[in-house]
Amino acid sequence: MMSIESIPDWEKRIARQDAFWDCAVIDRPVVCMAVGKEKPECPWPAEKAYASIRERWMDTERVVEQAVAGARNTEYLGDALPTAWPNLGPELFSSFFGMEMDYTAESSWGIPNLHDWSDADSLVLSKDNQYWKKLVEMTDALLDAGKGLFYTGISDMHPGCDAVAAFRDPMQLNMDLLTDPDEVARLLARVNAAYADVFDFFYGKFTAADQAITSWPGIVSSKKWYVPSNDFSCMISKEMFDAVFLPGIVEECRHLDAAIYHLDGPGALRHLDSLLEIKELNAIQWVFGAGNGIASDWIPVYQRCQVAGKGIQIFASADEVDFLASMLRPEGVWLGVSVRNRAEAEAVLERVSKWT
Repeated sequence: MMSIESIPDWEKRIARQDAFWDCAVIDRPVVCMAVGKEKPECPWPAEKAYASIRERWMDTERVVEQAVAGARNTEYLGDALPTAWPNLGPELFSSFFGMEMDYTAESSWGIPNLHDWSDADSLVLSKDNQYWKKLVEMTDALLDAGKGLFYTGISDMHPGCDAVAAFRDPMQLNMDLLTDPDEVARLLARVNAAYADVFDFFYGKFTAADQAITSWPGIVSSKKWYVPSNDFSCMISKEMFDAVFLPGIVEECRHLDAAIYHLDGPGALRHLDSLLEIKELNAIQWVFGAGNGIASDWIPVYQRCQVAGKGIQIFASADEVDFLASMLRPEGVWLGVSVRNRAEAEAVLERVSKWT
């Protein structure tokens, strides 16, 4: 596996994160922290002028320059490792089927392109698609620039239900589930089959480059892992989720060596028990959302996951670490802790090392 030249213990950091998937602890739970270096190694790239926001998103050179500067100017503490991933928006997977994307300065969304179910067969994944080509270009450029410096990650993709919702529009999909459930099921099956091939294509690139596997959650592992999700699920009942969408999530998990489910928002909590019953699912990333407190406010959710034998990824402040340690078992915990400086990070690491 490719080493990170600036981090002598990179293998031990990856080993701890590999153990996380099995709810095991080598010597302590995973804890990842990062701070900017007091003396940056290289200048941050100057902002360019673009004809449009979209052009900025598509600038591969900018993406690479930012990744290199970020890796060189950041101090990675605990188990943190430098990573970068090509980000073209959360509905990128749907764009491979001909859906256009609209971009703002901070985010993007798909423009629904399936207005009549009679046109569903026209949705075909194409590797001649502009978004596919751009993702391959960015991935290859990051792999080249990151040799010995950072691990390149798999982009954020939302297949399955989220892809169908992007094609149709979420509100329309709600109606479709009542009026055209068979059409939804047929398209969902085609999307799920195509996604397995897409994932394997990019996974093959990373393994060929001797990369650890990483993505937007920040986990870095030797295992074939990814992030099943269904953000649309906050709009439907547990019964409909279990009947229509849960089987596809199970298959997605079975396609991987390890999986962490992205559970997004209080409205999705009704599906937690169903998810915890998936044998092949290793962990839960609970995202409670802005305005819904802090990690420490959601101890019962984390405890439910631990009782079910699942790992948990928690992002918290340094002030929360002691309380979390008093309420949760260390096995299967992946902590991302925000710290202000190296001294604060060292204090956190000392406390986590005593978590038994």
